[in-house]
Amino acid sequence: MINSLPKRTETFLNGGEVVAEDSRPGESCMILKGFAARSHYSRDGSRQISALHVPGDFVDLHAYLLRVMDHGVIAIGSCEVAYVSYDSIRRVTEESPHLGRLLWLSTVIDGAIQRAWVTCLGRRTAEQRMAHLLCELYLRLEAAGIATGNSFHLPLTQSQLADLLGLSVVHVNKKLQKLRLSGLVDWRGGIVVIRDFGDLARLAEFDPTYLSLRVETR
Repeated sequence: MINSLPKRTETFLNGGEVVAEDSRPGESCMILKGFAARSHYSRDGSRQISALHVPGDFVDLHAYLLRVMDHGVIAIGSCEVAYVSYDSIRRVTEESPHLGRLLWLSTVIDGAIQRAWVTCLGRRTAEQRMAHLLCELYLRLEAAGIATGNSFHLPLTQSQLADLLGLSVVHVNKKLQKLRLSGLVDWRGGIVVIRDFGDLARLAEFDPTYLSLRVETR
């Protein structure tokens, strides 16, 4: 049913505006290729990235009910998205209540991820935040059939990573070097290799429950 939805596709370069803050969209977008991020800007121009989205994610389903976007969505690296009208979403959810529950589930998981990130920003060290992010992304990409073996593509710049983790670029660089020296992670040329997921998860105090990856009756 999702594949049958009428849609338009667009490709964005790194930093391209997928959805504008304060806009009143009449459609939601699904990530087909690449990554996207929710972004918020303060008056002084500084930015906080509050979520990352991977292929298969419906980025802004919540806007279907909220109407006005309280944040923007930007491309991370090259990103291809499909826009689907609210009318089409309304129609398929009425025809298939089960699909409606699954789309609802995706927004619930978005909220769970947000809570986990708030905990990381407030209560974990910079090194733990970085480790937690990599554990989460690996499992989400593995579930989407994208992570290969123990590695995955992640085109985040150090500046974007700093905006995501609430750190300075200098601090990000130091923590990346520390993770590399630990032997747990290698991250070069946009490719992340996790050498020991168990040890990385222990460092991050990572518990994947919030991702709801287990197949259960919904």
